[in-house]
Amino acid sequence: MKESFRQSMAWLHTWSGLLVGWVLMLIFMAGTSSYYRDEITLWMKPELHKTAITPVTQELAADQAIHTLQRRAANSERWFLTLPTDREPAVQAMWAPPAGEGKGKGKKGKGRRRFDTALLDPATGAALPEARATRGGDFFYRLHFDLHYMPVPVARWIVGFCAMSMLVAILSGIVTHKRIFKDFFTFRPRKGQRSWLDFHNVSAVLALPFHLMITYTGLITLMFMFMPWGVKVAYQDNDKAFFAELFDGPAQNAKASGVAAPLTPLGPVIAHASRAWDGAPAGRVTVNFPNDAAATIAVTQQAGRGLSSELPTLTYDGVTGRPLRAPDTGHGAAAATRGVLYGLHIGRFADPLVRALFFVSGLGGCAMVATGLLLWAVKEKPKHLKARNGNGIGFGLRLAEGLNIGAIAGLPVAMAAYFWANRLLPVGLAGRPAAEISWFFTAWAVTMAAGLVWPSRPMWRLQLLAGGALFALLPVLNGATGGAHLLVSIPNGLWALAGFDGVTLLIGAALLYASARLGRAPVTKTRLAGNAA
Repeated sequence: MKESFRQSMAWLHTWSGLLVGWVLMLIFMAGTSSYYRDEITLWMKPELHKTAITPVTQELAADQAIHTLQRRAANSERWFLTLPTDREPAVQAMWAPPAGEGKGKGKKGKGRRRFDTALLDPATGAALPEARATRGGDFFYRLHFDLHYMPVPVARWIVGFCAMSMLVAILSGIVTHKRIFKDFFTFRPRKGQRSWLDFHNVSAVLALPFHLMITYTGLITLMFMFMPWGVKVAYQDNDKAFFAELFDGPAQNAKASGVAAPLTPLGPVIAHASRAWDGAPAGRVTVNFPNDAAATIAVTQQAGRGLSSELPTLTYDGVTGRPLRAPDTGHGAAAATRGVLYGLHIGRFADPLVRALFFVSGLGGCAMVATGLLLWAVKEKPKHLKARNGNGIGFGLRLAEGLNIGAIAGLPVAMAAYFWANRLLPVGLAGRPAAEISWFFTAWAVTMAAGLVWPSRPMWRLQLLAGGALFALLPVLNGATGGAHLLVSIPNGLWALAGFDGVTLLIGAALLYASARLGRAPVTKTRLAGNAA
């Protein structure tokens, strides 16, 4: 091999990052946003902002929600409650229709069970039907691994390939840079290609452990798709049996007794579970066969007290409220390891400070990918100009520069358009969540097409300016469309809403600053010589 090992790694680093870089920008931006998906969802439902001002205890919220379900779904065989938090003030209720109802026909006569849902006021249990329909932050969460319009298996294979390429790029980048940590403290502005390389190094090393963790654990979340052979052999292709055993799902053979019996109040049950967890709050409550002698209540701990995504659950008799024997939670080492790795990836364990660090590290990942894409274009452009005797650039580089504009400057425009659509579309519009999402992809398609048609410095400025203005004006839009603006959210301690508005202001300011900096004439050797004379 003529080239040295480090030179080979440099080649691998360049192409493993470049070929998937534009998709990685989407994955990183959407995934980084997902750390605040509850806050995003709350902001996108301004009808719930007043509910957040008056917090109530979990015990009261659960009992009030049960009273509502007794009226609306007394014959349901299963109720699910997600209890309120600072990040999501409403009670999310979901119930399964009685057996024989709510089944859609699918292939070979099989169907998926349809669940009814409602958002409930935690203080009164009253339904909040006026809350607008929206996917909220869940859109970004699903987008970063399902890519929305694509078939789910295809999308996840694409995301998995990109994640593996990202992991290869990170590891080969570590090998390539002999002075990687020394270069972290070096930044030389206004030096062209050298400045882009410095910024790439800084953004990469600043959160290197996070980048390694998030990429590797992202692959772990899809491990059963990428490596299914062990399950297929051990369970004879019966995936449902495997997952039921792995995650201790509800017993498939459990049935109602048919004997009516009143359901015990949930307040004392939740209080007992919290004491058993040393004060940790409950997060979810599942009531199996309510108003039946065989009823059970499963209380799951709220995320935030441990790294693992597998949260402890306590089970109670639904009639007496007596604790039942806890289900076997002694998972093997492999299952426990997967739970921790998956928990690290989704970050639900994080307190506000750690979540903020994850978010900043995710932004660093966006900067790392963006500067890598830009660095390649900056390095290749002189070669193309020289090869073509100064007569422009070839199709390949023109395509790369256009994709750079659409992926780096266009995505913020698309994300801001999604938030604006949430407030500008009619509240009662049919298919409203899909319409909001269509604004995102329409805006992105327009910015991508514009970048491909005119891949130039003015196009960069225009798209950064548009994204900056749209983000910076979101707090104004919030107040003008009935939301709790900063003058309301801060005095009332609504930090989830105040944080959203504050972050959008910062993002808008950063994009506007970048647009202004691009408006300055680039520093050239001729200009420097003229100044010196």
